[in-house]
Amino acid sequence: MANLEFVREFAVPAKEIFVFFVPQRMALWYGAEMNSCFEVQGGASDFAVGQKVRITGRLGNRDVTLTAVITAYEWERLLEWQFKDSYDVRGKQRWEFQQVGSTTRLTMRDQYEMPGRLGRIVDRLFTRYGVAARDRSWLDRLQHLAERR
Repeated sequence: MANLEFVREFAVPAKEIFVFFVPQRMALWYGAEMNSCFEVQGGASDFAVGQKVRITGRLGNRDVTLTAVITAYEWERLLEWQFKDSYDVRGKQRWEFQQVGSTTRLTMRDQYEMPGRLGRIVDRLFTRYGVAARDRSWLDRLQHLAERR
């Protein structure tokens, strides 16, 4: 299982970052490279614990679908979901916010497991580096959006 963790300092309060952790805005930074679309169970405008979220998009010439279940959610503090994608990759993503004076520390944890023995080998050799680069680019995009004045 891959366990990735990234810590990013933002020059704005948590409330200015967390506004991008709602279904209608999350696609602006999360999965932007695949033109993602978020479908929330019941059409809810905010996330809630136990809720299912379906994220779809296109990466290159492949359709990508990710189904997530919200496992922890606290406004301006935390979002966590467990997911399974259309290629049977399973995992958990967690974003924690910590206010430090006038800045915010965001910790992103990305845990996932590739299916099968070959999948685990490919992950160690290639995939986890690509996932780490992707996660960093998501955080870069989020930081740009949140700190824009």
